[in-house]
Amino acid sequence: MWTLTVDQEGSRRVGDRVEALLAGLADASPLVDAAPGAVVLPFERTVGDEVQAVLADADLVVALALHLVRTGGWSVGIGAGVVDTPLPTSSRAGSGTAFIHAREAVEAAKSRLRAVPLAVRGPDPDLAAEAEGVLTLLGSVVARRTAAGWSVVDLVARGAGEPPARQEDVAAALGISQQAVSARLRAALWAEEVAARPAAARLLRLAGGSGHDGSADGAHDPVADDPEERA
Repeated sequence: MWTLTVDQEGSRRVGDRVEALLAGLADASPLVDAAPGAVVLPFERTVGDEVQAVLADADLVVALALHLVRTGGWSVGIGAGVVDTPLPTSSRAGSGTAFIHAREAVEAAKSRLRAVPLAVRGPDPDLAAEAEGVLTLLGSVVARRTAAGWSVVDLVARGAGEPPARQEDVAAALGISQQAVSARLRAALWAEEVAARPAAARLLRLAGGSGHDGSADGAHDPVADDPEERA
């Protein structure tokens, strides 16, 4: 299971953006398209200008992390591990190694030495570092994507279970040629992002102690993650 702890950058300079972020997340495609059970505890303000959620789907963790990088102005900490049961109604009352690792991760993500304000921590430091490395590369792609690139990516990227939009339809919607659509997609590294996302999710699963590759993850059931609870 994974805890996402997200802290606002420069709140004294730009003001509190938490409510705007929460409203935006409610309509964000990663959460709208999330499978049942993928969100264990939804995003909420925890303290100050920080929000937190508990998730049980590594693919959703990747999608949300990249969404937050695109939004900008947030340090993203991903903690892999166990969430203690019984689950509280609020993540503010949550406990377990996933919360501890998320706290460590968000503090690391605040470092000014990071090109992408994102970090991963978990029970296996090496695997967590590998997951962080792939996510940082993906985050760099997202952060550097131009408005022209996003204009085609947002149309090509459909919701879960929907087929990709045809380039001719994207071209018609934007009033540009299909060649221009292809050029923008190449410059945006969209195909490369799509190809790398599963690797990031798989590493997050491994970092959390799940050795299989199914998106359901044993972490969908908090008890399944804790040997003491299963005993």
